[in-house]
Amino acid sequence: MTEDDEGMTYAEAGVDIDASEAATAALVDAVADVGNTTDYAGLVPMGEQYLALATDGVGTKLLVAEAVEDYSTVGIDCIAMNVNDLIAAGVEPAAFVDYLAVDEPNESLTAQLGEGLARGADEADMALVGGETAVMPEVVKGFDLAGTVAGLATEDELFPGEAQAGDALVGFPSSGIHSNGLTLARQTATAGDGDYDDDYPYEGYETVGEALLEPTRIYAYLLEHLRGVDVHAAAHVTGGGWTNLSRMGEYAYEVADPLPAQDVFAFVQERGDVSDEEMHRTFNMGTGFVVALPEADAESLVEATDGERIGTVAEGDSVEVRGLSL
Repeated sequence: MTEDDEGMTYAEAGVDIDASEAATAALVDAVADVGNTTDYAGLVPMGEQYLALATDGVGTKLLVAEAVEDYSTVGIDCIAMNVNDLIAAGVEPAAFVDYLAVDEPNESLTAQLGEGLARGADEADMALVGGETAVMPEVVKGFDLAGTVAGLATEDELFPGEAQAGDALVGFPSSGIHSNGLTLARQTATAGDGDYDDDYPYEGYETVGEALLEPTRIYAYLLEHLRGVDVHAAAHVTGGGWTNLSRMGEYAYEVADPLPAQDVFAFVQERGDVSDEEMHRTFNMGTGFVVALPEADAESLVEATDGERIGTVAEGDSVEVRGLSL
């Protein structure tokens, strides 16, 4: 499809990104004088270090897990969505607490969620220090899972947070859809006679539900490598898809060689007749994390990691990728 073709959109599926960002901005404005914040973490000065905090949940991916009765991986998603934000700020995660709200107690559910949380915390090399489970049948239908991560960093360890014109862009592969855009992905997967138990039309998974539940990749392994080069800014590609690159500053992000998108994105696009632009404004499309750094450092970072040089930062105000201007 071209960007002018009509098809299913994220807003029609129930999530208006522009409205969401406006609501978030209103909340941020209301608490602007409370403390220091970056695009990815709140910062509290503590002597020579900052205590960094980030909080997030798993979103409507939980509805896929509930439909197929497999909750074993969404704890990893909860860890990843929080930890990756800290990594984008240049902060090493130290500890995590979760919050689980349910309409009724369910031992099988909580055991599987705990399994995923433990696996995610182990992968992020941080402590899982407990949390809270609330039974609220009049507030929650089913369950919701969220959490908060804490980390420490010195002033020098924090990324400046602002790209520079002339910087190289290095991208790191996602594992698939991650935990954003699932409202749209779910509606396309179940449109017509579609079901999560349907055979997945590509290799790698047996069912559609299994492909959608592939857990979010955790980028904590990158931090030691990012600390060895002069990273100016980083972006965790989440809600809003490729427009997240604009969180690194008002520049033109010219992505000439994007990483390949996994087959799950082709499945969603074909089933939902979703336009190319809508796909890139909603999903990570194969790239879950991007850093902006000087050209001289890009090659060494690529050689030391699974990252690839994907583009360049220039003067302007757009994200240019796959023939689209976002």
